[in-house]
Amino acid sequence: MRRPSSQPPELPGYTYVKVLGSGGFSDVFLYEQKLPKRRVAVKVLLTEELTVANRASFAAEANLMAQLSTHPYIVTIYQADVAADDRPYFVMEYCSGPSLAERYKQSTFEVSDALRTGVRLSSAVATAHSAGILHRDIKPANVLTNDYGWPALTDFGISSAVDDELLPVHTGTLADALNDTGSGSTGSQSIGMSVPWSPPEMFEDDPDPDVSSDVFSLAATIYTILAGQTPFEVRGRSNGTLDLIGRIERGAITPMTRDDVPQSLLAVLKKGMASDRADRFATAVDFARALQRVELELGYAPTTIDVPNLLIQAPDRAGAEDDDDATRARSVSTIAVQEMIRPPIAAPHAIQPPQQEAPIEATRIRGAVPVDQTVRRPRTRPTPPAPGPAVVDVASEAEGQETVVPVKRRLGLIIGSVVGILVMVGVVLAIVIPASLPGPQPDPGSASGGTGGGVIDVPTVPKPELVSSAASADGTSVTFTWKNPKPKKDDSFLWAMAEAPSKKTPTAEAQAVVTGVVPGSRVCINVEVLRDGKTSPNPLEVCNP
Repeated sequence: MRRPSSQPPELPGYTYVKVLGSGGFSDVFLYEQKLPKRRVAVKVLLTEELTVANRASFAAEANLMAQLSTHPYIVTIYQADVAADDRPYFVMEYCSGPSLAERYKQSTFEVSDALRTGVRLSSAVATAHSAGILHRDIKPANVLTNDYGWPALTDFGISSAVDDELLPVHTGTLADALNDTGSGSTGSQSIGMSVPWSPPEMFEDDPDPDVSSDVFSLAATIYTILAGQTPFEVRGRSNGTLDLIGRIERGAITPMTRDDVPQSLLAVLKKGMASDRADRFATAVDFARALQRVELELGYAPTTIDVPNLLIQAPDRAGAEDDDDATRARSVSTIAVQEMIRPPIAAPHAIQPPQQEAPIEATRIRGAVPVDQTVRRPRTRPTPPAPGPAVVDVASEAEGQETVVPVKRRLGLIIGSVVGILVMVGVVLAIVIPASLPGPQPDPGSASGGTGGGVIDVPTVPKPELVSSAASADGTSVTFTWKNPKPKKDDSFLWAMAEAPSKKTPTAEAQAVVTGVVPGSRVCINVEVLRDGKTSPNPLEVCNP
């Protein structure tokens, strides 16, 4: 049974409106701020919870939220102070929409909406991780909806730095949680977790959460809004705290009953909720990228991953196996957001072509900088001949390398060149002289050329011209766009992967999307115009990057 809310405090510059909600340690009220005039939510610590530890925890929550307030999907905090009745409070953004918990109980989310919400929440969690903060209580009830309909992550009351131990005020024994016969939300307050969305490591005697623990709760939250129930709840059976913990530890996720949820999305959620944290996504950004891939697979525009524009350092993997903190998230302050477009290392003497300006759509992560990754393989240098007088082959030097030719072969080269020239002259004379003699001439409009022996006029199919090539946000697909320089009615196209030119795909659109790409790898295709059963004699060859 929910307790009655406390009395709202008198706050200078604010007018009380109504109660918004109650928690284990605090109440939230709606106030009208006088200047600037706006509605705000005010979180107030309960009188009976005014211990030194709880005051410190309350202040820590305000400070943590202040560090993250600029993020579009995290509730903004405006002010923190102590009321006249000695109760600490802080003033937050008022999110007028329902929480995810209220929304999914009314109706389950569409797949597209769940994917978009998942990427946005992952952005918020990744931002917290980049500041060294674990949320530790991600669940639908802690995700509000702001005035724009966007999710807004809140309730950092049991958050901690990624390397901190659990706060003493929220620690307790697992037996404390098991005393609750409901879903686990009441008893779980003593150990700072909500059982239905908590990873198995939180049920140990000495809980040791890390970044992957928040990823588990993220995946469980997205599953919940899709299924209309928590991931380990089995309808028609006992779903007490002990039942849920046993299923979570075994990884017994309840099968999804919806037919419109693709298997690829279910695989992403299953990986995010793996019982072994080593089998989960390493970061919230990795989880977001996986959701983006599902969006692309379904034909949706990938949702932007909004994270701070940080200077990214390559992770040092040396000695990772011996590091006790290897699976923790100490390095989360240098979260690997831009590594998805890190340029490959060029081989020695590689020829770099002129860089092309990458389209903005080539990257979907804010703060990432498009990089031209094109690197051509260097030519193989011939084995040097035995020492001796040599000359330089000028034609080869124009190609950027020197070919050493012994003097003894010089005479042979000269003679061969002269013979070649004489042969070419003979061919030209054989063509020109008969054409200049009187006699019947071919009909210019005849494809066969008549009987006059002239050049046959065969109309050729034009070669396509490249318009653009761009990789997707996560680098797993590449879109090529081209045009027909001399289009005719009923023209279409054939394209094929360069490594399998015989496997051609017909298309009426001047565009091809190559999926299943390893991020950062080179993708090449051939494109031909198809006209009246004939194709371009020289197909367009294009690569990305």
